[in-house]
Amino acid sequence: SLNDVISSVSFQMFTNSDEAVINKKLPKELLLRIFSFLDVVTLCRCAQVSRSWNVLALDGSNWQRIDLFDFQRDIEGRVVENISKRCGGFLRKLSLRGCLGVGDSALRTFSQNCRNIELLSLNGCTKITDSEGCPLLEQLNISWCDQVTKDGIQALVRSCPGLKGLFLKGCTQQQITDEGLITICRGCHRLQSLCVSGCANITDAILHALGQNCPRLRILEVARCSQLTDVGFTTLARNCHELEKMDLEECVQITDGTLIQLSIHCPRLQVLSLSHCELITDDGIRHLGSGPCAHDRLEVIELDNCPLITDASLEHLKSCHSLDRIELYDCQQITRAGIKRLRTHLPNIKVHAYFAPVTPPPSVGGSRQRFCRCCVLL
Repeated sequence: SLNDVISSVSFQMFTNSDEAVINKKLPKELLLRIFSFLDVVTLCRCAQVSRSWNVLALDGSNWQRIDLFDFQRDIEGRVVENISKRCGGFLRKLSLRGCLGVGDSALRTFSQNCRNIELLSLNGCTKITDSEGCPLLEQLNISWCDQVTKDGIQALVRSCPGLKGLFLKGCTQQQITDEGLITICRGCHRLQSLCVSGCANITDAILHALGQNCPRLRILEVARCSQLTDVGFTTLARNCHELEKMDLEECVQITDGTLIQLSIHCPRLQVLSLSHCELITDDGIRHLGSGPCAHDRLEVIELDNCPLITDASLEHLKSCHSLDRIELYDCQQITRAGIKRLRTHLPNIKVHAYFAPVTPPPSVGGSRQRFCRCCVLL
């Protein structure tokens, strides 16, 4: 098993006769470079080949980044514990995405041994609850870890003041509400990325806290957070001028007011998702298309299922020279002619649109014929 392979590795004694020609012909730096491309299992096996390979495989530079996703079914807590003992302070990035067998005990040992960890992905590790202990941690992904509560969030602030990225997608526990996230905002002023998509209980209080405490915020994903409104996004936009990517899908209460504030205060905006934001109109897109981000920054805008959007919005976006992709699925008032006109100004743009079936008026004989207007433009 993977654990047996890792556990069996140690600094061993080999005779000179074990050394291969490759070790004599290539400098150590080049050999280390080759070893850096090997996964953890292969490194462990190489460490048992010869004395030189043992030293090379166990060099700290090879144990700074480990991704165990491909071995997720084999990963148990003891594997993580053994890796933490093997890597110690060398480890900077660890992905345990999808490793369902990892629990709090293993993380406790890990945090004691790997104090220099900067990026830790626990995406889908559903046994994880509330833990702490990595003071240098900068990136933490605990998406779909639905046992995490506000206590765990608050522990992060105490232990990880330098946190730059926090991903909580799908953490639907009722206790993940404003209180824990506001604590994060107040304690982690270097925060640059926050994903709370699907955390439907959060309110504008989070946006106010971000605006007041996290001026370096660049990425905000709040899809399906239906309690957020223009009031909160106004505070956010007026204070977080470095925003580059925003996912506002199904933030159903926002209106053109949010787009007006973003167009004025967020000149670096590159990606904006407004899918299912049914109150957005052409006027909001007009402000966005004339804002400072429009000419050189805006690359992607998603407007699918925005029923009030018409061809006029496409006219407002034709000056967005960096626009690479626009989503228009189920925008019933968008026409092929409008898309064609947009393409005359932006010939390389990818337009994804779906024209739903329409039913014409009854014919003279009273029967109806269904005409399909379906197409996807790439």
